[in-house]
Amino acid sequence: MAGFDHLKPTYFEECAELLDVAYDQLPAIADARADAETIHAIFRAIHSIKGGGGAFGFDRMVAFAHRLETVLDLLRDGRLALQPQIGSLLLRSTDVLSDLIAGARTGEEPETGMEADLLQDLRNLEAGAATTVIAADEAQTAPAPAAPALAPRRYRIGFSPHANLFRSANEPLLILRELRRLGMLQVSPDISRLPELAALDPDDAYLAWTLQLETTASRVAIEEVFEFVADDCALSIEAESDAEAAQPASPASAPAGRDAHAAPAEAEPPRAAAPPTAPQAPSLSIRVDVDKVDRLVNLVGELVINQAMLVQLGTYLPPELGSGLITGLETMSQHLRELQESVMAIRAQPVRSVFSRMPRLVRELSAQLGKEVKLVLTGEATEIDKTVIEQLADPLTHLLRNALDHGIEPPDVRQAAGKPRQGTIHLGAEHRGGRIVIEISDDGAGISRAKVLAKARARNLVAADANLSDEEIDQLIFLPGFSTAEAVTDVSGRGVGMDVVKRNIQALGGRIAVESRAGRGSRFLLSLPLTLAILDGMAVAVGPETYIIPLTNIMESLRPKPDSIHAVIGRGDVLAIRGEYVPLTYLHRRFQVPGAVDDPCQGIVVIVESEGTARVGLVVDELLGQLQVVVKSLEANYGPVPGVGGATILGDGRVALILDVSRLDDRKLDRPHQPPRPAAIPSLH
Repeated sequence: MAGFDHLKPTYFEECAELLDVAYDQLPAIADARADAETIHAIFRAIHSIKGGGGAFGFDRMVAFAHRLETVLDLLRDGRLALQPQIGSLLLRSTDVLSDLIAGARTGEEPETGMEADLLQDLRNLEAGAATTVIAADEAQTAPAPAAPALAPRRYRIGFSPHANLFRSANEPLLILRELRRLGMLQVSPDISRLPELAALDPDDAYLAWTLQLETTASRVAIEEVFEFVADDCALSIEAESDAEAAQPASPASAPAGRDAHAAPAEAEPPRAAAPPTAPQAPSLSIRVDVDKVDRLVNLVGELVINQAMLVQLGTYLPPELGSGLITGLETMSQHLRELQESVMAIRAQPVRSVFSRMPRLVRELSAQLGKEVKLVLTGEATEIDKTVIEQLADPLTHLLRNALDHGIEPPDVRQAAGKPRQGTIHLGAEHRGGRIVIEISDDGAGISRAKVLAKARARNLVAADANLSDEEIDQLIFLPGFSTAEAVTDVSGRGVGMDVVKRNIQALGGRIAVESRAGRGSRFLLSLPLTLAILDGMAVAVGPETYIIPLTNIMESLRPKPDSIHAVIGRGDVLAIRGEYVPLTYLHRRFQVPGAVDDPCQGIVVIVESEGTARVGLVVDELLGQLQVVVKSLEANYGPVPGVGGATILGDGRVALILDVSRLDDRKLDRPHQPPRPAAIPSLH
């Protein structure tokens, strides 16, 4: 299928969406609370994956999906009862199907025979349901009653599979069952192509069928039943005339060759003619390449910059000349703001795409560790920029592994402590204050602060005589090389997981906070920007330079009195405010900017939130005002600068650096004795 290679990326994107649908619905089967619509949704997802895989020649994946599809068909027909062990088997089977899809996408096939055990388990389920299949087929004589408001129509369907139908893992029996769900079905087989036994090839299809279907469903719904076999069969669908369709079919007119799938038509009283059904609504979504959206975002950003420049130039005009221009620019600014929000909404995606990967991780790792764990997901529909969501998988994986390995206790230990044997991990997301907050919490043992502090001292990560608060001890778990594991395993012990979490979250402009109670569990809160492309900030002046402080980091600003500033030997200056001491960072010393205010009492102190609950006071000359800025990558255009998260272009064409608040509390650079030198501000033009 080399000629269709350009369609493969689209197919694999659809597979990811269909797997999400399956994973969302499968827990209902494990909990024995699935209804017919739930099972049908899973069936359709697996069926669609199989059909597309057959078109591209992914035979191994198609064969496995076909076996899984058959079991799902038995479930939706009631031939298999909803049981936890069946739900678990289907979850594991979907995991394997996901691996096979990943192998087809990358070209690296999973280990041969990896799915053999699951295939056998699925066959055993089919074999166990075989007797009930026949009984159920014979007992079912009519479909569910159709809605009385719609008049049924009768369709004559000719279905003649090509000889190679079975080779694409398609099953005519499933198609007939699907048609029967649409209405009253009469089946007449055609065996004229069936050869002598000696010439019969079990891999070839020989039978054909003539079908009479009386249904209120649309022709489109009937065509969808044959969607994945349309190229592997001769198919005709003809609607009989309204007058003929209104005549009840007598038993004598039923085809003599009707099999167990046929349902006899019964006489019905005449019906009033129903109004024609409305045409099916067209699809309301389209698939757009991400690169095109990114280019659109960049263009909108450039428009915002140009609009700011025009506003700046308009202020230089005399009021009698520029009033109309300023009014027009203000109106354009409002429209650009709406355009920005609309474009960013296009890039927004629900966190479900990341959250959906985590149940499998919890299932496999809890089985490996011998623990009983339930994962509860909330807020999966919460939306966040695609550039942020793509980088969330690794931090969330590390945090969940940490909760499973270090947080949740073994079942016997939990039971002895008066807890349920099954532990619970909660993964949730919500919008809060212009940011997205992701919570990972567990009801395990919590952080053993005494053990953490002892390990940190043993590894010389903290001084032996250091007196740390509970919050400071909790932050030790993020130090490079730190681990409380007694031995190195393939799950933990190397001290790289939590360090990676903190580094990745900071790289996204986020923060991470820890809460823990001994014996009650731990809670990690990740606070992330909704987008990395545009942010609301406060412009501040430091000497001749302008810097942008992200608005979400600012707690308050003030001009302190002289008696509230205190010097701490070896630590720099602190601000006493409401019984607390906030360390000060002088931006002009941090970035070596000449001509700036050196006395905090003559300038402004902007108190910002740094890591966890810690706060830092940034000393600046003055506040210039709030504005929305387009973030430009400094590393891509110039190079990494400590304490700077990016840059933007102001209305007057100058470049302003956007501060990375989490990395501004390194006060070793805040020494007033160093002679200042001009700051080299790169050009982004």
